Amino acid sequence: MKNEKIRNVAIIAHVDHGKTSLVNELLKQGGVFKSHQDVSDRVMDNNAIERERGITILSKNASCMFGDVKINIVDTPGHADFGGEVERVLKMVDGVLLVIDSFEGPMPQTRFVLQKALELGHKVIVVVNKIDRKDARIDEVKDEVLELLLELDATPEQLDSPFVYASAREGVSTLDMSVTPKSFVPLFRKIVEYIPGPEIAEDKPFTMLASSTEQNDFLGKLAVGKIESGKISTNMTLKAINFHDANKNFNFRVANLFLFDGLGKVPVTEAGAGDIICIAGGTDVAIGDTICDKSVDNALPFVNISAPSIEMTFSINNGPFAGKEGKFCTSRHLKDRLEKAAIKDLSLKVLPTDSADAYRVLGRGEMHISILVENMRRDGYEFMVSVPKVLYKTIDGKQHEPIDRVFIDVPTENVGSIMSEMGERKGELVTMDTGETRTKCEFLVPSRGLLGYKTKFLTDTRGNGIMNSLFEKYEPFKGYIRKRDFGALIAHETGEANSYGLFAAQERGKLLILPGTQVYAGMVVGKNPAGMDLTVNVCKKKQLTNIRSSGADDALKLVPVKLMSLEECIEFLDDDELLEVTPKNLRIRKTVLDHTKRIREKKPQ
Repeated sequence: MKNEKIRNVAIIAHVDHGKTSLVNELLKQGGVFKSHQDVSDRVMDNNAIERERGITILSKNASCMFGDVKINIVDTPGHADFGGEVERVLKMVDGVLLVIDSFEGPMPQTRFVLQKALELGHKVIVVVNKIDRKDARIDEVKDEVLELLLELDATPEQLDSPFVYASAREGVSTLDMSVTPKSFVPLFRKIVEYIPGPEIAEDKPFTMLASSTEQNDFLGKLAVGKIESGKISTNMTLKAINFHDANKNFNFRVANLFLFDGLGKVPVTEAGAGDIICIAGGTDVAIGDTICDKSVDNALPFVNISAPSIEMTFSINNGPFAGKEGKFCTSRHLKDRLEKAAIKDLSLKVLPTDSADAYRVLGRGEMHISILVENMRRDGYEFMVSVPKVLYKTIDGKQHEPIDRVFIDVPTENVGSIMSEMGERKGELVTMDTGETRTKCEFLVPSRGLLGYKTKFLTDTRGNGIMNSLFEKYEPFKGYIRKRDFGALIAHETGEANSYGLFAAQERGKLLILPGTQVYAGMVVGKNPAGMDLTVNVCKKKQLTNIRSSGADDALKLVPVKLMSLEECIEFLDDDELLEVTPKNLRIRKTVLDHTKRIREKKPQ
């Protein structure tokens, strides 16, 4: 049997294809907001970092009504680094809306998440979004989607997926481009008609897979998931079977029960198969655990989360300014925070090192780990991170490295510089499509060649380039790739940087700090275009005398400084450098602070 009063749908798309705007409009026209209510943009992105960066990081649940059918909506991230969030929530739904830009067509993340949905046998509704774009190429995009479905071995039924044409910004949709779209009713109807209701087995014992967890200040941990079979009620005693070890299980009492209603949750006393619910009471429940009746012995299958691709080392701050700006500075604090993050994010792994003060953190990409760093920083933690490194594998006795498929779309005049950069990074050109003004290229590049390249790519294309990458495979090690083509300007002594010292230092390169900045010996204060490290004294003061000379009072003109963001600081790092992260400051420093020791270690033995 199926519950025809419920539809569980996930919205999946590549970044910037209008997924969050589509969810906004579904909620508006689904009766979640009153007609006079002022609704903010990106209403589902309630995290501070999500609003600042304009991206979705965490999967979220909401619901709306169409007639007497309740539609549970799961909004997912569009960036490849947060693919783990998409993978785990796909078990909660019975179908997906695949949102595709009417100009860009299917992109890397589209391919990745669509493959996961097809493997689970989900039904797909393709939503060609932004049909009001002047450069929309709807027919070509439709053909590209069908080609993608063929490449991903879709079943005949999945190949026959319906297409809906929409403009999420305008709040209109249509099934036929010859008909003027007026509202989202055609999309709502297609969801109800095409996406199946969840299968229900009310006569079987209660089972549910914990697809995500939330933390509530009053109720503790909430487990979120879709009821696979049976019924649940408050005060019921359930069993949780551990995701990693089926022999580890514990009993708990259901303290509170919630259903999703609009953007919030409503307390209920019972729920049945097919509902997406929140359970309070299981403080030790983790993502992937099976919550079930005490008579059930077998855990429900969970999706295989894709393996991490890069690692960074997190360690306690041992610099001269350690403990001055952070609230949590010890290795115990650092270990507890990283372990909590790994429990909530299954694509993140935390491993010990030889040192008790440092931990290896494995993630899906630079942005994935940098968001963790930013969250910890805002929570008051003070620590250091190393340069990102790719994870190698030994296959048949040979070292293999991860290879990414890189999709680049740039103005035609910038193709030469992109080809040169890809060549230096051991990239292989796969396809190239030259248009009137823009050129699309596809490369296979070692993942380590892309680390730190984003900023340079935007500079080379004057901000007009689009670059996306997706893990492809492991191949034998490709050889040496130069990390960066500049050196560092390093502070000679501890003190306060002043205009006189900075004026002398700026002749050596590009500065990264302002007058009045507190620095210490071994701290990086600028870039040296000559390509080697150079020590400068930015704390040097002008020698004062009681004799005035010609030009003594001339103003010192300093070149304006652009303070680097967290991602830019991580991209800057070299193998012998660390990034000191505190709630107030980001400081790049050499691993060995003492100038004499650093020179001695660099000299060949």
